[in-house]
Amino acid sequence: MKSKAAAVRRAVLAGAIVMGLCMGAGTATAQTLTRPWNDTTLSPDARAKLLLAQLTQDEKFHLLHSYYAGPDRSPNTPFPKGAISSAGYVAPIDRLGIPALEESDAGLGVASSDRMRPGDHATPLPAGPVTAATWDPHVAYRGGAMIGSEAHSKGFNVLLAGGVNLTREPRNGRNFEYAGEDPLLAGTIVGEAIKGIQDQHVISTIKHFALNDQETARTTIDVKIGEQAARESDLLAFELAIEHGKPGSVMCSYNKVNGDWACENDYLMNQVLKRDWKYDGFVMSDWGGVHSSAKAANAGLDQESAGEVFDKEVYFDAPLRTALAKGEVKQSRIDDMVERILRSMFAVGVFQYPAGKAPIDAQANLKVARETLESGAVLLRNEHDLLPLDLGKTQSIAVIGAHADKGVLAGGGSSLVTAMGGNAVPGIAPTTWPGPVMYHPYAPLKALRDAAPKASVQFAEGNDVAAAAALAAKSQVAVVFVQKWQAESVDAADLSLPDNQDALVAAVAKANPRTIVVLENSGPVAMPWLDQVGAVLETWYPGGDGGKAIANLLSGKVNPSGRLPVSWPTDLSQLPRKDLPGATGGTPPESVDYAIEGANVGYRWYQSKGIKPLFPFGFGLSYTQFQHGALKVDASGNQLKATVEVTNAGSRAGADVAQVYVRVPGAKSNRLAGYAKVFLKPGEHRTLSIPLEPRLLADFDVSKHGWVIKGGQYTVTEGRSSEDLGTPVDVQLSAAKL
Repeated sequence: MKSKAAAVRRAVLAGAIVMGLCMGAGTATAQTLTRPWNDTTLSPDARAKLLLAQLTQDEKFHLLHSYYAGPDRSPNTPFPKGAISSAGYVAPIDRLGIPALEESDAGLGVASSDRMRPGDHATPLPAGPVTAATWDPHVAYRGGAMIGSEAHSKGFNVLLAGGVNLTREPRNGRNFEYAGEDPLLAGTIVGEAIKGIQDQHVISTIKHFALNDQETARTTIDVKIGEQAARESDLLAFELAIEHGKPGSVMCSYNKVNGDWACENDYLMNQVLKRDWKYDGFVMSDWGGVHSSAKAANAGLDQESAGEVFDKEVYFDAPLRTALAKGEVKQSRIDDMVERILRSMFAVGVFQYPAGKAPIDAQANLKVARETLESGAVLLRNEHDLLPLDLGKTQSIAVIGAHADKGVLAGGGSSLVTAMGGNAVPGIAPTTWPGPVMYHPYAPLKALRDAAPKASVQFAEGNDVAAAAALAAKSQVAVVFVQKWQAESVDAADLSLPDNQDALVAAVAKANPRTIVVLENSGPVAMPWLDQVGAVLETWYPGGDGGKAIANLLSGKVNPSGRLPVSWPTDLSQLPRKDLPGATGGTPPESVDYAIEGANVGYRWYQSKGIKPLFPFGFGLSYTQFQHGALKVDASGNQLKATVEVTNAGSRAGADVAQVYVRVPGAKSNRLAGYAKVFLKPGEHRTLSIPLEPRLLADFDVSKHGWVIKGGQYTVTEGRSSEDLGTPVDVQLSAAKL
């Protein structure tokens, strides 16, 4: 009887499940019938076309501009109903089930949280050059997925992320948001970060399109550059990142390019982005980057950002309607603008996976941030193997400077993230835009004390140089933290460290030869004391759990494996432009001419001029030793593949990066054409097969409007940096257009 009853119950349950599934399917079918654009078996393009056909003209214009949703709006511009306090907002169209666009500043995490939403916080990733210095696309993807997940769980479905502007100007205040000087490295790393974000059903931008490589006069300056040079440098970085990450939106920049504003630049948006690269997403403006209606729309701008606050007027509302009525803009262009926005929403899953409040695993996300720094911190100097420290035997450590007793420094501006615990050192000027100066509450002092519980770990602020030197003199080892705060909208006047920090380092090093310097900075700084110290660790802005990551690196719990994504000049005289007019006041420049270096950005510039930088692109030390075998290059048509065996010949596990460079016929510098990072145990070896990017073997031929391999003898080399290369291999290639 029990068996028969159980069988009946199972049958009833099975019937209920089948009925439920059928009802669910019926409901889904009914929804699809009434709103066919919700059919996920259709392509994003097909869905966008179906929905576009249902929109009224007013609804179309509704989607063409966002509103600023910050709490600092003026009383004349009331807060948009339904918005999360943030950078931008497009209200939903409930009649058709179109969700709102909730847009947050981003790149290093869900940004501006406490300023926009008092009491809110997010996980801060380390600075962008840290992720680039990992030379590891998997790390970049993981970081993007982390911030995308947090954004989605906070209710955001658009992140203003994906900074890929090349480091032409090491004084640029925004370099900490970007990914270095090389188009291949920057493009692949940023592309993976974008992919990570969008896999969480959050649209990511890529920015700032294009050639926004300095902040001085950024809203007025005209960037002068030839087409070939642009295509082979900054635009190539965008092209690669867009191919890898497929961002839903491209954000055009503030500056002009060859006479036209970037956000009304037909060459950039229509010709390059949409025609040549076949980009199918939408172009949004930077906040305050629009100067016209018809011209901007016809040039390829699809959505105006927060024009009611940041532009002179909302160009993509009444003025654009007037232009349409006059025939200055066609209805087909309006429809294209809207369709592109809808397509990106469908492609990323904004409709299917609505963003909303959900639990966030803060500890797991903090681990992602910490491991990013552990993978990307660069050991620049390590004389007599001072590092790693044997904390089990070290009896006393002096920790000095940079508020290391409180936290780690962050960069300023719209990308600033408020971590849990808030600002560890509040009140440092500037406290308003582009501040506040922020220290994330992950103190290296506490982390070092935790890592060395038997040692006396004492702190000196560093303001009193004599007191700091005295503490160093009575300690076994001294760790000096030095810092340089930089921010959006302002550039540094030079490469020097502020606040007498050079004198501090020199005094501490004189008092204790076992001095380690930890850098917290946006990019290259002058180091007049370099030969006086034992070790230097570059951490940029360390981000979440940065103190613990630094302790892990100094103690050898983690072996540094970062490699520089930027060349490190000895001084300003080595740069293409020694002066940066306007950075220290005075009349801002009307233009900047990049014809000086053209496509030879960073290490290519140094090589073409025979200049030896302080540290070359790709440089980084390890606590173990690696050996690279002979390079082999296989050619199949114009496709090249490099093969090299890497061996860990030391006593510690660690990671190395095989960097493959190509010199094309007639060139005076190499180009990074491929790379691979490998993790090896002591004695382990692995053969790496590295495909080379064809566009790095080619030149952009303006007359043929495409990438052309000129043919002849190409030299391929592999090594540990742009300057530390092995025996070259010559390869003959035939002329061809890619």
